[in-house]
Amino acid sequence: MSRRYFGTDGIRGTVGEFPITPDFMIKLGWAAGCVFARSGRSSIVIGKDTRISGYMFESALEAGLSAAGVDVLLTGPMPTPAVAYLTRAFQASAGIVISASHNPFDDNGIKFFSAKGTKLPDAVERAIEAQMDLQMSTASSENLGKARRINDAAGRYIEFCKSTGGGNLTLKGMKIVIDCANGATYHVAPNVFSELGAEVVEIASSPDGLNINEGCGATAPENLRKIVKAEKADLGIALDGDGDRLILVDHVGEVVDGDEILFIIANALRDQGLLEGGVVGTLMSNFGLEQAFKRLDIPFQRAAVGDRYVMEALAQNDWMLGGENSGHVVCRHLTSTGDGIVSAVQVLKAMADSGKSLHELKQGMTKLPQVMINVRLARKVSLQGNVDLEQAVAAAEERLGDAGRVLLRPSGTEPVVRVMVEGEDHALVDAMCRELAEKVENILSALVS
Repeated sequence: MSRRYFGTDGIRGTVGEFPITPDFMIKLGWAAGCVFARSGRSSIVIGKDTRISGYMFESALEAGLSAAGVDVLLTGPMPTPAVAYLTRAFQASAGIVISASHNPFDDNGIKFFSAKGTKLPDAVERAIEAQMDLQMSTASSENLGKARRINDAAGRYIEFCKSTGGGNLTLKGMKIVIDCANGATYHVAPNVFSELGAEVVEIASSPDGLNINEGCGATAPENLRKIVKAEKADLGIALDGDGDRLILVDHVGEVVDGDEILFIIANALRDQGLLEGGVVGTLMSNFGLEQAFKRLDIPFQRAAVGDRYVMEALAQNDWMLGGENSGHVVCRHLTSTGDGIVSAVQVLKAMADSGKSLHELKQGMTKLPQVMINVRLARKVSLQGNVDLEQAVAAAEERLGDAGRVLLRPSGTEPVVRVMVEGEDHALVDAMCRELAEKVENILSALVS
């Protein structure tokens, strides 16, 4: 049965447009509460980022859950990975995050975590959707859920993040610029790194409900680059609005993306003999990362794009490290989901242990030129079994040999096919991508005309 509301990362959309409305959220809270209450009295943790609409949806979810007889633990503004951690720490039945991640303030969404702090199984999401079809009812007064606020939520999570660096990590003598995206990490991230001994310069840490992700954070690191250089800082850390991803900037102002962060953490764990198994990337991970891991004899596997699929591959292989070039990095040996602050702590630990700068640590990996062209069609069309496409891709791959790769990836939300070519020669890669995109357009346009 296909899901009507849940996508690969929860439910998301524009505030005021179905399903991101107060009445839907009350019903969703009730439906989720009914599903989790089937196993007995339940409690659910609710956190949110700093969007102005978060207060409205927090109240709606709380009302629905209470009506279903489920207790509610409110954290207030809190990073997504913090809610996953607190769900485990309080032995709650589930966690809910009200956030639209890196999207602008007028979007919002809902993410669920299981009792283990992982994404909900598909079967549970389907059960919640099935419950949504039923008439909403209210538990008897004596059985209504109770709500209480976790007053020390931020402090608990700060201590957890610090602990992932080991007991003796010190950042004394290090200067760090932290961009909190005016999001959920504003009252957490600066404290983590200052309490570890670093001199911290905060930017985009004054949320007003409307400025989340606005020209700042992991999706817009330009201002961070300038400030890192102006402050003569050792590095900069850019988090996104809900704190589950990061991008770094080294002391010379170069951006360090998720692929390079994965390489640095994996290489440090390998040097210490602590890396168990291999590393999971995605279809969009740079070919240079794959080459670097091959040189280090570290197994590497690609999953579909999305941290959900990275987590699934890690669980299937029982590996500890994976992520996306966008900055979602999962340290599965430390926590149950992608965590920007925890991942940053691991990079800083690698710097402290090695005595090397971030700029030096990333030198073991060379990103290859990557060119992508979006081919827009009149409507969606399947790429599977198309012999002409297969031949066009095979010809391009033969030209690249072992020094590159080709990827055709249909968009999941619009009639677009993304054509990507990677290789060592940028001019050749660019020309090949344009040539292949033209062929793809001609082949697929003939099918939809």
